[in-house]
Amino acid sequence: MKVFIVLHLPPPQQSELNSFLWTIKRDPPSYFFGTIHVPYTRVWDFIPDNSKKAFQQSHIVYFELDLTDPYTISALTSCQLLPQGENLQDVLPRDIYRRLKRHLEYVKLMMPSWMTPDQRGKGLYADYLFNAIAGNWERKRPVWVMLMVNSLTEVDIKSRGVPVLDLYLAQEAERLRKRTGAVEKVEEQCHPLNGLNFSQVIFALNQTLLQQESLRAGSFQIPYTTEDLIKHYNCGDLNSIIFNHDTSQVPNFINATLPPHERVTAQEIDSYFRQELIYKRNERMGRRVKDLLQENPDKSFFFAFGAGMLPRSSSIPSYSSHIP
Repeated sequence: MKVFIVLHLPPPQQSELNSFLWTIKRDPPSYFFGTIHVPYTRVWDFIPDNSKKAFQQSHIVYFELDLTDPYTISALTSCQLLPQGENLQDVLPRDIYRRLKRHLEYVKLMMPSWMTPDQRGKGLYADYLFNAIAGNWERKRPVWVMLMVNSLTEVDIKSRGVPVLDLYLAQEAERLRKRTGAVEKVEEQCHPLNGLNFSQVIFALNQTLLQQESLRAGSFQIPYTTEDLIKHYNCGDLNSIIFNHDTSQVPNFINATLPPHERVTAQEIDSYFRQELIYKRNERMGRRVKDLLQENPDKSFFFAFGAGMLPRSSSIPSYSSHIP
C-alpha cells in the first residue's frame, strides 16, 4: 500500500486562515497537524474547520511528547538538572553568573507589572509564577538556563496560565476519551540539548544575556518575537524559518555583528541543533508514524507535531517516503 501526504489548501473563504493540515490518504484517512508553542487562545479562532473536524473524527491522537503524563513532566525536570551536588555557581564563569543573577533579579522585580489583570483574576501571583519558571535555576544545566532566560520576557509572561496549543489538544483528546500517545521519549528531546559542548553553551548563554541586557537598555530588537510567530502561523506562512526555531525551542545566535570566530561558533550551534532537533527527529518520528499506521490499518490518526517538523510543500515527497 502506497500512502501519500497531500497538502490541504484552505477553501477561498478561509484564505486568511492557516493551512497546517495534511491528509494521509488511506481508509480511514489520517492527518498531520502543525502546532506552535503559544497559548491556544491566540490561534484557535484562526484554525480552519477542516482541521478541527479532522481532530474530532480521528480515533487516536499522537503528540511529540505526552504532556499530560506526570512521568513526562518529571523526566523533563530531571533531565535539566546538573549532576547531584553541583550548582550553577560552581560551573559558570564568575562574570556570567553575576550577570545572570542580576538579570533574574530584574525579571522578578518587573514581573508584577508584566502580569495581566486576567492572570491576577485567575489567582496567578508574580512570586508564584517566577518560582514556577525559575525557582530552581541554580540547579539547572546552563543550556536550560539559557532557554529559561530566553522565555522570561514580558510578552511570554503575559501568556502564562493558558495552555499552549499542543497541551490544549492533549487535554481535549483526554476529555473526548480518545486514545492518545507520543512518538518520542523525553530523553530523545532532552539529550541533544545536553550534548552541546561547554564552550558552546557558555557562548549561547552569554549571547542570550547580551540580548536581554540590550533589550532592557532599549538598544536591541530581537529578529522575531512570539507575536511574529503567531502572525505567521495565523496567516498560514508554511515556509517561515521562524517555525524551525519554535520547534527546536533554540534561539538563533547568527547575526552580522558577531566577530568572525564567534560567527563560526554560532553557525556550529545552529547546525548542530538543526541536525539533532529537526532532521534526525524528523527521520525518527517518520519511522514511528509509519509503524503506527501499519499496525493500526483500521484506525484514523491525528498527529499533532510542531509546525517546523512537518513538510513544506516542496519537501512532501521526501517526508512521505517514510510511509510506504
